[in-house]
Amino acid sequence: MPDKMRVVSGIQPTGGLHLGNLLGAILRWVRMQDEAQCLFFLADLHALTVDVDPKELAANVREMAAALIASGIDPARSILFQQSAIPAHSELAWILQGTARWGWVNRMTQWKDKAGKNREGSSVGLFTYPVLQAADILLYKATHVPVGEDQKQHVELTRDIAIKFNTDFDVDLFVPPEPFIGGGTAARVMSLRDGRSKMSKTDPSEMSRIHLTDSNDEIAQKIRKAKTDPDPLPADPAGLDGRPEAKNLVGIYGAVTGESVEQVLGRFAGQGFGAFKPALAEVLVGLLQPLRGRLDEFRRDPAELDRLLADGSARAAELGAPTLAEAYRAVGLPR
Repeated sequence: MPDKMRVVSGIQPTGGLHLGNLLGAILRWVRMQDEAQCLFFLADLHALTVDVDPKELAANVREMAAALIASGIDPARSILFQQSAIPAHSELAWILQGTARWGWVNRMTQWKDKAGKNREGSSVGLFTYPVLQAADILLYKATHVPVGEDQKQHVELTRDIAIKFNTDFDVDLFVPPEPFIGGGTAARVMSLRDGRSKMSKTDPSEMSRIHLTDSNDEIAQKIRKAKTDPDPLPADPAGLDGRPEAKNLVGIYGAVTGESVEQVLGRFAGQGFGAFKPALAEVLVGLLQPLRGRLDEFRRDPAELDRLLADGSARAAELGAPTLAEAYRAVGLPR
């Protein structure tokens, strides 16, 4: 068993990282490094559950790794690695598919959402990926997994698989993980064009999102043109109810500065967006400009990025190897 809190989390290497990714997940990971032993991985095996462009996937792995490190993930303090570099993930996933029940996986709401009406045409991997996700976690005997509301069901599945395996084979091998609520609050960042929809790279409007690579001028322009309403900001957070765009911009400001909604409104109450938007653009530039600079450094030195990923993958492989060996022995296979 781990001798202290151990957190494992992965992120799919998709292109076009934006402010929602940064405030909603990545900066929370950065803060977790102060609270637990952390393993963060680029989930490139999970990316294969849908159609992929091989060249694009390879480039996105590097880009995501660079963004994570530029944002504050420290490869010396945490283990940052590439999922596919460690065959143990796939091997353990296959063993666990003998433990997981079809009914458990079929209840996963994300499977239903992603497959939609085209379940017959969806890949088997899209259906079974929660079992690979369980392997990602159980391989390292993680005690906690940082998740949003939409992923809690997957942690519950991982716990069910761990408990059933331990019971079926009379071992004390896998640690049933708990959801992790550390790392501070993850911001839910909405579109700059529609405060009721999450910020997403799939939105056809470039003005709906701020990319981590946007210039200072582009950031200022997108905030200036962000959808708002004509009313001034209220003094009470309740006054933001029914004003999704205003609530989103205030929430972004607070997430960047570390202030509560009450604190932000305490400073800007009674002011219109003509005053608030420049202030928001200023704090966003302050956050993203140095990050963008570090990202550019890694883009100019891909060999260093590859070295850091290889080092992290070697450390993760060493940590997970005993668990996989024990799993093989438990089911009666040679290792």
